[in-house]
Amino acid sequence: MVHVEKYKKLTHILEYMGSVAVAFSGGVDSSLMIYVAHKILKNRAKAYTINTPYIANWELNEAKEFCSNYKIPLQILELPIDKTLLNNPENRCYVCKTILFKKLKEITRQDGFNFVVDGTNYDDQNDFRPGLKALEELEIRSPFMEAEIAKKEIRDFSKYWGLPTWDKPAYACLLTRIPHNNAVNPNDLRRIELAEKFLMDSGFRAVRVRSHKNLARIEVNPADIPRLANSSLPKKITKRLKQLGFDYVTLDLEGYRMGSLNPKQKEPS
Repeated sequence: MVHVEKYKKLTHILEYMGSVAVAFSGGVDSSLMIYVAHKILKNRAKAYTINTPYIANWELNEAKEFCSNYKIPLQILELPIDKTLLNNPENRCYVCKTILFKKLKEITRQDGFNFVVDGTNYDDQNDFRPGLKALEELEIRSPFMEAEIAKKEIRDFSKYWGLPTWDKPAYACLLTRIPHNNAVNPNDLRRIELAEKFLMDSGFRAVRVRSHKNLARIEVNPADIPRLANSSLPKKITKRLKQLGFDYVTLDLEGYRMGSLNPKQKEPS
């Protein structure tokens, strides 16, 4: 089902903006945002992807491929990990969004765009998302939120237009795999990325490898736990993750869930 009235509202919002720079991660929400913005505004819409050490390489490659397939202009901004994030503080998402979107506003203003927009959807206001405060402070626009378009509707629109992202699982930056107030280093981030990619290639679409120093805690969808546990996969997975530097490999019997490293309140991850 395509939600016609909400789509009309979205188009009116974008048309009124005149020109937009879309913060583009390659995920479900931002992919639809740049697709619709480019469809409506043509060359007055452009995708900007910020690449940091805590973004998975495969995710960056998928973002590039999406824009190439739909002939959408894309600019990659390379940024190092800021020193304020090196201990993975509890306000990590707020700090990160503030740093990244300040830089994005600076660049896109120079490029002549009226607004910076992101893919935050109407459901996000009901979730624990400390980064939303940073977006509000920096006056980043969220057209899906303004048009009251929820996650399911974004997937419906995406499926209607045949976008490959319509059923893509949620993903988040690699910092969400490390407990708060733990030191972050590039080697840890890379082994987490490679471990998750191995599991994805083994057939587990929604997966997290939570890193507790030398222990890897694997989360998959609860329905996938029997398949992972009762097969030849445990030995293969254990061997691969130990090759990557983990000494212990465990399967979390609660399965994948958002914010499992934050026991006090849920944090999207």
